[in-house]
Amino acid sequence: MPIKDISVTLSKGLPAFPGDPAIRLDPAGDAGSPFQLTRLQLGSHAGTHLDAPAHLLKDGATADSIPLATLIGPCRVIDLCDRTQPISAADLSRRDLAGITRLLLRTSNSELWQRPGFEKGYLGLTPAAAAHLVKLGIRLVGIDYLSIEPFSADGDVHRILLEAGVVILEGLDLAGVASGDYELICLPLKLAGTDGAPCRAVLRPLPA
Repeated sequence: MPIKDISVTLSKGLPAFPGDPAIRLDPAGDAGSPFQLTRLQLGSHAGTHLDAPAHLLKDGATADSIPLATLIGPCRVIDLCDRTQPISAADLSRRDLAGITRLLLRTSNSELWQRPGFEKGYLGLTPAAAAHLVKLGIRLVGIDYLSIEPFSADGDVHRILLEAGVVILEGLDLAGVASGDYELICLPLKLAGTDGAPCRAVLRPLPA
């Protein structure tokens, strides 16, 4: 299997969570210069991004302090595309996740990237499902839209995961990714003291 890019492309038309800054990529070079330059405007949670504990927790760890060892290593992708309701603890307990520390959830959300605008009906975790992942010892969990919990939720899923030190990876595109085990490489922008950071995330076959 070749390296699979599971990041979305940052562009002007990419959906953003309501209230987040819109993405802008504007020419910024001197008209008289032969060099091109682009001015970037985006939020810390644009596109594929990490949620650090500081996203919700007072005095929580910031994105630049997350160890790279958490963001690089074996991971498991599970397919939940048949789900039409929020992902429950029962949905997860039926999967063999023993010993897994990085988990990516492929859902029907990946199809939403092909639609214009933000979709409020995306799938996310229930609080019980989040608690189940903490109990399993998951250290990183990723999902294929802009939040780990449903749009109508109140932040409990984020709180349960972030208080337990679980890194949340949101905004993935897992279309065409089969269930199974991979090596995850996820490198966020090294932004000082931020609550999150856009990142490039890829999957590749596990080293032999």
